[in-house]
Amino acid sequence: AAVARGHFARKDDVQYALAILNAVGLAVEVDEKLMDAVTGLSGSGPAYCFLIIEALTDAGVQLGLTRDLAEKLAAQTMLGSARLCLTSKQHPAQLKNMVTSPGGTTAAGLKVLEEGKIRATLMAAVEAAAKRAKELAG
Repeated sequence: AAVARGHFARKDDVQYALAILNAVGLAVEVDEKLMDAVTGLSGSGPAYCFLIIEALTDAGVQLGLTRDLAEKLAAQTMLGSARLCLTSKQHPAQLKNMVTSPGGTTAAGLKVLEEGKIRATLMAAVEAAAKRAKELAG
């Protein structure tokens, strides 16, 4: 969650809000002008993750796994990767490189993802959601 300090909010008001929100997850204070960016990334982000889990699950089913097993594996893979990203002091690109063997299975899969412009597509999705948030705010 992100909190932007309003015109009439005192510093202790923000600290109180952050304390409540941090009790159930991560809460950060950002400048008001960044709230649309936060919405595009963090507010809409769970749907992006669910879509990726759904696609990985469907691929697992196509390859013969049961839907239940494929979904558990896909979700656990996302969870484990996110945990490592949060606890490691390494950049996500370094973590990606650590699990990618030259000429291996992961390299083959990443090649397909990059050729499909997944990076640019995800960035465009965040930008579109942020733009829409700005439009809705008026």
